Amino acid sequence: MAGVLELIRSSQNQRRLVKRFVKVPRVNPKVLELQTAMEILAEVFSIRISEVEEMLQQRSENMEQWPEGFTLE
Repeated sequence: MAGVLELIRSSQNQRRLVKRFVKVPRVNPKVLELQTAMEILAEVFSIRISEVEEMLQQRSENMEQWPEGFTLE
């Protein structure tokens, strides 16, 4: 029992030290969402993240070629 209490105390002390001295950078949630989506695409298509980035870049460039309000006459 004393060993368990010692582990709890030491882990609490470590948390305090980490909270005091380590600054965790805030990450934009949209960046995390995009990163997660890219990882999922890479997994689904069995490709590298760099290939996913290239796919997204090409898609973005293709979207820029079409006018926003494209209609057929």
